[in-house]
Amino acid sequence: MVTKAMVDNLLPSRRLILTGCVALGLVTALPVRAQSDTIWSAAEAYQALVEDRIRLVDVRSREEWMQTGVAEGAWPISLHEPRFLQRLLAAKTRAEDRPVGVICAVGGRSNAVLTGMLDAGYGGIIDVSEGMMGSSRGPGWIAGGFPIVSVKDALEALPSDLT
Repeated sequence: MVTKAMVDNLLPSRRLILTGCVALGLVTALPVRAQSDTIWSAAEAYQALVEDRIRLVDVRSREEWMQTGVAEGAWPISLHEPRFLQRLLAAKTRAEDRPVGVICAVGGRSNAVLTGMLDAGYGGIIDVSEGMMGSSRGPGWIAGGFPIVSVKDALEALPSDLT
């Protein structure tokens, strides 16, 4: 089992590798996780975001953000950039008592982040499993017709402590 102390002591590049390794275990863990309250649809995440019950982090790459835009109200914090874990933990702090939803393109990376955080002892993370583009779990944020903003606007709205 991966502990929080182990993750905290890793170099940033090793943290990314750890997250990737955790993702390899998702195939066996997925049926169990699907029954939990840590997996939400895009519609559930949107409603909770509107009601100020969650914060949402888009972990895709900048190139992906530029192609599709970013979910309105989401904080763009790419899994592919330095200091991802520190920025995600800062987002959890900024979220106060609200959980942090994590969204990617089709649910693979968001599930890896969820699994890695749970294995490290962190709670309060939700996997928006449909992603932006949709998956076998549902149509996703874009096809669901939920609002999107430009990457420029999303980055400008990102709180400075999350940059």
